[in-house]
Amino acid sequence: MDQETRIALTKRVFEHLENKSTDKADAIMRNPASAYTSPDRLAREQEILFRREPLLITLSCQMPTPGDYVTDDNTGVPILVVRGDDGAVRAFLNVCQHRASRLVEGSGHLRKNLICPYHAWSFDRSGKFAHAPAKEDFSGFDFDNCALTELPSAECDGLIWVQPEGTGSLDIDHHLAGLAPEIASYGFADYHHYETREINCAMNWKTIIDTFLEPYHFATLHKTTVGPLLFGNLCLMDAFGRNLRETLPRRTIVELKDQPEQDWDLIWHTAMVYVLFPNTVFVMQRDHAEVWRCFPVDDDPAKSRVLMEFYIPEAIPNKKALLHWQKNMDMTVRTVLDEDFPVGEGAQINLATGALESVVYGRNEPALVHFQRMVNEAVGS
Repeated sequence: MDQETRIALTKRVFEHLENKSTDKADAIMRNPASAYTSPDRLAREQEILFRREPLLITLSCQMPTPGDYVTDDNTGVPILVVRGDDGAVRAFLNVCQHRASRLVEGSGHLRKNLICPYHAWSFDRSGKFAHAPAKEDFSGFDFDNCALTELPSAECDGLIWVQPEGTGSLDIDHHLAGLAPEIASYGFADYHHYETREINCAMNWKTIIDTFLEPYHFATLHKTTVGPLLFGNLCLMDAFGRNLRETLPRRTIVELKDQPEQDWDLIWHTAMVYVLFPNTVFVMQRDHAEVWRCFPVDDDPAKSRVLMEFYIPEAIPNKKALLHWQKNMDMTVRTVLDEDFPVGEGAQINLATGALESVVYGRNEPALVHFQRMVNEAVGS
């Protein structure tokens, strides 16, 4: 984030503090309960949002070397991402062209080729067919056109994106709608992975994202965690197409009033929440980044999975640093997993009973209103 933007956002925060106000949506929004409970609605979301949209798969630091790979099955499409010998990232279906076996699992490093564990058919790091034992017994089979099925993918500013269905290239600058330079400014290509946790939740996938999109609940729900650290019911919201940036000021931001504007370090005095449409929440904290990738599970609107990933700016040099990151992870777990998610799961149970025909988002929840409107527009409801 450039300093001009930091100054402008800080001034907006100071204005709200002076006026005891916050950014607001144009109007309240009512969202039908079916947005969280309907299997038909979820089916449209899966088809449109989780198949036809670019999705963040991982950060570049997770696979820095040619031969590194990661797999991802969270969309129902078996995705395999490989860094080729030329340094480029490519995505394929994780499917052997012989008998549809999975080529690899999890993540790791290829010494040379992708070798199917079933019959040892192999493909090079660019997805081209390389070898098959007893190849002469497949007379008539077109080995020249036996490459792995490639998926649209892109690597931009330390982030790796894949579209689970379709062909062609991805225009991530267009997808981010003006947010790309700000994302690039953080230098994620040089970050280090600290930890990933997979959490299965008994609530709709959008409820996970809702958790991050309003500080209205901070004073009530987070009294002993982040509530004392952040201003409740105060946020800035800026839309970038279907994406958004939500600025949540820490109480320490008032310290900047006595400093020259060019020294204002907004990031140190806020939690910056980005929603990278459709399913990723990116949280820039003072000294690390959290990535929350949210997915529906088992065609069930009341089941979801979130992959919570911590990325840090440098490798852990000593025990003191390790304890620091363990403390940060503990705060995150207590805030989100122990406080936010149980409330969301309880609401899911209530909505399933038909207790409410719709939920309401207040004008003081502008990021929540924007996200839900964008989802509704995308799936046509």
